[in-house]
Amino acid sequence: MAEGILLIISGPSGVGKGTVCRYLLTVREALKLSISTTTRSPRPGEEEGKEYNFTTTPQFEAMIKDGSFLEWAVVHDHYYGTRHETVQELLGQGKDLILEIDIQGAEQVRERVPEAVSIFLAPPSMADLEQRITGRGTEERDRINSRLETARREMDAYHAYDYLVINDTVENAAGLISAIIDAERCKVSRGARPPGRGGENK
Repeated sequence: MAEGILLIISGPSGVGKGTVCRYLLTVREALKLSISTTTRSPRPGEEEGKEYNFTTTPQFEAMIKDGSFLEWAVVHDHYYGTRHETVQELLGQGKDLILEIDIQGAEQVRERVPEAVSIFLAPPSMADLEQRITGRGTEERDRINSRLETARREMDAYHAYDYLVINDTVENAAGLISAIIDAERCKVSRGARPPGRGGENK
């Protein structure tokens, strides 16, 4: 069985990574989403083990010391991380896996897993991104300003990624990402073979 593809989906704060990933999971049922661990409080509607695994700062820091994370970062004063064990288990089962992570985490994964496919999700414009961040209505103004400043800096990171996808609509962005997965599956370097040449169809 071929190992699954590790897919990094990253981009500036507020670009809609979560929304695009959730839609993508509805059109590609075999695709899995890695659940990150975080120390921030759940937002309205978020459930433990669904959007995130929620934990305390001392517990997270203990996991850092144990080497439990493939990547971790501090974003807006909260820890976020992806556990090694989860990623290795799913990829070993041949399942394609999405890591929906921030810019810092994506850099760590690219260094540690060079074969990972990285996609930078960008907004149609900076004005659109600002509207998305301010439109959430879940945070104070100073936190919104911090997110906006971070997002402007994060936009410069796109050149380090394999692919750039513009999130003009959720459907279009998910369609492009789905096409990228199909293309990666067809790469000879990933084990694609014609019938009778060592492939599954011989």
